Amino acid sequence: MAVMICNPTRLSRIRVFNTKNYNLYYAILVAILCATFYLVGIWQHSLGPIPNSATAGFLTSASCSSLRTNQLDFRPHHFPPDPPPEAARVLHLPPCDPSLSEYTPCEDVRRSLKFDRDMLVYRERHCPGWDELLKCRIPAPYGYQVPFRWPESRDFAWFANVPHKELTVEKKNQNWVKVQGERFKFPGGGTMFPRGADAYIDDIDRLINLKDGLIRTAIDTGCGVASWGAYLLSRNIIAMSFAPRDTHEAQVQFALERGVPAMIGVLASIRLPYPSRAFDMAHCSRCLIPWGQHDGLYLIEIDRILRPEGYWILSGPPINWKRHWKGWNRTADDLKAEQSRIETVAKSLCWKKIAQNGDLAIWQKPANHIRCKANRKDFKQPRFCTTQNPDMAWYTKMETCLTPLPEVSDTKEIAGGELAKWPERLNAIPPRIRSGSLIGITEKIFVENIELWKKRVSYYKKIDYQLAETGRYRNLLDMNAYLGGFAAALVDDPVWTMNIVPVEATINTLGVVYERGLIGTYQN
Repeated sequence: MAVMICNPTRLSRIRVFNTKNYNLYYAILVAILCATFYLVGIWQHSLGPIPNSATAGFLTSASCSSLRTNQLDFRPHHFPPDPPPEAARVLHLPPCDPSLSEYTPCEDVRRSLKFDRDMLVYRERHCPGWDELLKCRIPAPYGYQVPFRWPESRDFAWFANVPHKELTVEKKNQNWVKVQGERFKFPGGGTMFPRGADAYIDDIDRLINLKDGLIRTAIDTGCGVASWGAYLLSRNIIAMSFAPRDTHEAQVQFALERGVPAMIGVLASIRLPYPSRAFDMAHCSRCLIPWGQHDGLYLIEIDRILRPEGYWILSGPPINWKRHWKGWNRTADDLKAEQSRIETVAKSLCWKKIAQNGDLAIWQKPANHIRCKANRKDFKQPRFCTTQNPDMAWYTKMETCLTPLPEVSDTKEIAGGELAKWPERLNAIPPRIRSGSLIGITEKIFVENIELWKKRVSYYKKIDYQLAETGRYRNLLDMNAYLGGFAAALVDDPVWTMNIVPVEATINTLGVVYERGLIGTYQN
């Protein structure tokens, strides 16, 4: 058996030689390839531009210098730009001087003195020009506190919120308002109802029915501190109360502080800012309005805003003059003549006097004007108006003409359409919509608006817990009320809403608001 023995030294020499040969071959191959690609490149460049070649076109059209100077844009173009380094300036309105805490722009006493005192024109709204507008925020009175919640606010208010004692002195024997420490107390009295507003309203209820839901909206002219309207609320009757800003400048402020609907206003030379046929009942308790003067102008205005079969209630001079004439510091003949003038104007408007009991007298407007037009032979004045829109009431001059009611075919038919009783009236189709007199507003739109506002108010209460908190708010302002849907959706809450219909609105819907048993006014 033969055995072969290998020499390890020889084997290692063979491996080193093979490795060196491999590296040499690899280096030569790489050199040949580089030289080949270099020569091919020189050859292609020497041929000039190649037609239909995008690469060649780019190489020939773009110079080396342009390629060196152009920079690529790596900015993202699918994102919005960054915000400016500095936030936009916010206009800061500083607080006004504390002396302006009760400033009311269109009721400025200094401005009003420039106007005519005849017919109390100087007490109407007179608004400042653009150059007079304040550029500051009206502050609350010093020591202002959150008002009492309803119904407690009907009887109490913080003195610091309405710091005036004039009425507590001048009307101290008539139970209007009293000071009790840091609070005002409102016993509910009035000049003609010293037993209190509740007892006074009971007296009215004995003469006309205040419980059956036919009377829902009322207006109180010369309201004082609005106790009459305050106590009507518990009977589901909502009153719009107004009084001028005069020596008792805080009357309406008292009313609003109590949580009672009220406005600064006066019967002077322009219409009251309400549509025709708005109120079921109008009231004057010694409001000192000269009803029999100026050719009955003021009673003519009350007639415009009263609905058919609405009531006008008068207490105080000259009613029951035989009993009170000495206390009123007027002669019996003077008071008798004044009542005679009022009776004559009321008859000329075709009103019917349905009651006079003690200090109260009540007239009722007719259901329509069929007979009223026939009796123009007996009452040549006032004539019927022919041109003015009866609902136009923003800075519209009053005229001594009778606002005609919508035409009817029967003497028993209610002009303009019959209203449902309250509370059905709130969601019943209003006569102005049912008759088609409001172009573009259908019964379907009205019903849909009701449902829309129910959903909206429900949502508001979810995101604003204070609105959902019972009694947190009392006075609300809807600055573009349309059909009154917002107020209607809140009707079961202890709040009331002033529904504003802008005078610039394409369709005047304030009449619908009142036909629903809500209140409001025009504004711009």
